[in-house]
Amino acid sequence: MSIPVVNLADFLSGDPQLKQQFVQKLGRAYEDVGFVAVKNHGIPDELIEEIYSRVQQFFSMPADKKKKYEIPELAGQRGYTSFGKEHAKGSEAPDLKEFYQHGQTVGPDDPEKHEYPDNVQIEEIPDFTETFNQAYRAFEKSGKSLLQAIAIYLGLDEHYFDNQIRKGNSILRAIHYPPITHEPKSAIRAEQHEDINLITLLVGASADGLQILTKQGDWVGVTSLPEQIVVNVGDMLQRLTNNRLRSTTHRVVNPPRELWYTSRFSIPFFLHPKSKMSLACLESCIDEKHPRGYPDTSAGEYLDERLREIGLKK
Repeated sequence: MSIPVVNLADFLSGDPQLKQQFVQKLGRAYEDVGFVAVKNHGIPDELIEEIYSRVQQFFSMPADKKKKYEIPELAGQRGYTSFGKEHAKGSEAPDLKEFYQHGQTVGPDDPEKHEYPDNVQIEEIPDFTETFNQAYRAFEKSGKSLLQAIAIYLGLDEHYFDNQIRKGNSILRAIHYPPITHEPKSAIRAEQHEDINLITLLVGASADGLQILTKQGDWVGVTSLPEQIVVNVGDMLQRLTNNRLRSTTHRVVNPPRELWYTSRFSIPFFLHPKSKMSLACLESCIDEKHPRGYPDTSAGEYLDERLREIGLKK
């Protein structure tokens, strides 16, 4: 399935007509499909190559070396999470993956420092943390522009989300789906799920497998060109817009049996706001046909609830 393609350069061009066309195309795509491919996204190709190189080095390390970067009390929000720990909401079978997470960094005297534990330092790989820091900031910048376009589409002030995501609780996750060595009992590489956050920016993937569930109930493969990133709506934005923008169900299926020996790598950026942001449904998205669909909650409360549901937090 070719998902809609938008050009972020149009939004940033300074041309009001191109900007408005981008806003409308993006908004309609999120109402109809939930996923878009974005070109001219602003994340340098060299940085993408570098982070994939570092990620592959990390996951190729022996299990005991990776394990020392697993910190259970951080609920998978920093450092390494070993194979089989996370499962989709409502599923008992763990996903066939291991992952590494890198989060927000703020200064030691920042009033929000208590919310953000330090990122884990990988001793064996030079420049690992610095590469993740650079990628994190690049994703954050692109995500901010996309949320500005979404705000305009929703009839909000263009900068509605700016302060909510500044020093927000976003996560850069590197995922490794190892080779499949025996018949899986019930799990696939990542069971069907919706993302927790506002939007997810996914840069590249080393193999096919991503599928989305259409409104007609069909699973279709998602493809994008190498110079594009895929960006989808998460549950927080769905709640905020009272289902106007839908969080699309997606999954990562196992490869054909003849390719079971291959790994798959993927690097999504989960764009979260600050924990205190209210996710109360926007009044502009509530009417007689669309009554309020969710109780009020904050981003932090909702994240905590979901981390428990997927097995990362006890």
